[in-house]
Amino acid sequence: MSVVLEAQGLTCGYGGCPVVSDVSLPIRSGEVLALIGPNGSGKTTLLHTLGRLLAPIAGEVRLEGRSIWERPAREVARAVALAPQRAVQTAWPLTVAEAVSLGRAPHRGWFHAYTADDGRSVRRAMERMGVTGLAGRSVSTLSGGEVRRVLLARALAQTPRIMLLDEPATYLDLHYQAELLGLVRALARVDGLAVVLTVHDLALVSPCADRVALLAGGRLRAVGTPAEVLRAEVLAPVYGPHLEVLPHPRTGAPLVLPRAPEGE
Repeated sequence: MSVVLEAQGLTCGYGGCPVVSDVSLPIRSGEVLALIGPNGSGKTTLLHTLGRLLAPIAGEVRLEGRSIWERPAREVARAVALAPQRAVQTAWPLTVAEAVSLGRAPHRGWFHAYTADDGRSVRRAMERMGVTGLAGRSVSTLSGGEVRRVLLARALAQTPRIMLLDEPATYLDLHYQAELLGLVRALARVDGLAVVLTVHDLALVSPCADRVALLAGGRLRAVGTPAEVLRAEVLAPVYGPHLEVLPHPRTGAPLVLPRAPEGE
């Protein structure tokens, strides 16, 4: 798997104040990388810096060997798709097809007519994410799980090489979590994309991630496979002692669960 995006000595934050410092991290095609860490650890800040929404304080992000800030913004947008948690405003008077079509803006601009290639890319993205049957529905009528799939379809319509997803499974029930994480994994396995996602619930990491990066205290504390990072001795200094890491009864993958303090 080739490195398509890479953080090199990256320090990022707001107003010159670092949130995450000195991060070096390669991101490879065909791989899902999960960013984990406590609230406030800088997961979203790092994701936004990787996606060129936030300029680094120090270091750089390189897209296929060249700084993303040396490339034209449209060129980066064609290669890197970012799906924030609230990227679709459900109050907008948009149909699902119109919302997904917004993903073609880096290719055609905002004011040019859609081409046949644009239409094909939108249809493929909707089919891939299972929202073709919702094409005429207003975004405001969708469930949380349906909105998440529309977000992914919009990002996929960009035909990117890299997808950055900010907590895509947050607020979803178990059915939609499993469905969405399966789609995310397929983007890497089937479509060959490099996928980076932030994850709050550690129980969701093993089912979808190939590698895990643990952030805490403004630093990158550990990087490796789920089996290497999701260990009690690695997680406890960051999350505290009230967790259990057990093998999944079917797959054997590490499963992280909360543990009530003794005496409670």
